[in-house]
Amino acid sequence: MKLPGTRGRLRSATALALLPLLGLTACGSGNTAAAGAQTSPAPAGDPVAAVREVASVAALLPADVRRSGTLRVGSSVGLPPGAYYPNGPDKAPAGQDIDLADAVAKVLGLRLHRQDASFETILPALGSGKYDVGTGNFGVTTERLKTIDFVTYINDGQGFAVRKGNTEIRKVTDLTQLCGLTIGTGAGTTFETTLTARKGVCAAAGKKPYDVKVYSENAATLTALQQGRIDVVMSTINGLRHQASRAASRTTFLGEYRRLDVGFAFKKGSPLTKAFRAAVDELIADGTYARILRKWGTSASAIETSRINPPEHP
Repeated sequence: MKLPGTRGRLRSATALALLPLLGLTACGSGNTAAAGAQTSPAPAGDPVAAVREVASVAALLPADVRRSGTLRVGSSVGLPPGAYYPNGPDKAPAGQDIDLADAVAKVLGLRLHRQDASFETILPALGSGKYDVGTGNFGVTTERLKTIDFVTYINDGQGFAVRKGNTEIRKVTDLTQLCGLTIGTGAGTTFETTLTARKGVCAAAGKKPYDVKVYSENAATLTALQQGRIDVVMSTINGLRHQASRAASRTTFLGEYRRLDVGFAFKKGSPLTKAFRAAVDELIADGTYARILRKWGTSASAIETSRINPPEHP
């Protein structure tokens, strides 16, 4: 399990650094990543630089937050375009989620105290009060809405990818197309939940069940794919599309399976949600939001307006 702080940042960076080697060696490991793989540079431009505090939006914050001027953010930093370390774990993170969180903070006149954490630990930590807000491409689901409040900022979702050259699967529109295969995905994600909840579809169709292997690190999932220990990866639409665009990854994106709203996460009943929603809407209105998404190649996932706790997409 990845821990907050330096160890978590090192592992996230190792996951990113491994990507080029996966394509070149068709195997790869943490050791090969350390042997000299380079991380991907962030796209040029800083659409957040010109963002300024908007007094009417900042006024929506609780008085104690305005006085302190800071928020504690639990941040899952893994792979582009969401959040990653383009220059190594000792440098600043970059990505769509980083830019959006920073832009919202500037509209609200706040400073972010960002702490790295593994994806699966952030939502429980919100309830305990460790963080004020969580980021990590958290999809809005009916189950999560029981204990978490969300303020949406993008519409991403679930997709699949295979190793480049695999011609047996060209697109996944129904999970029965994966019967008899081994699927790799991340721990604590909506992908794991979906695959586990619907595992009976193969038996109902008279087919051999698919097998699910769960990994705590993206690098481990990709290594397993290149080594043939899994047949398919299920992850975010934008993440898999970005990955497939890099020749060194040697993966093929199979398209969208299901869309999900994605949002900033808060403990249930948080007084921060109205201010965050207003801040996202301010960024949409002034064009900053579109510029951030254009920078990271995720414009197809843009939303027209932010919402608090929308129902899960069917």
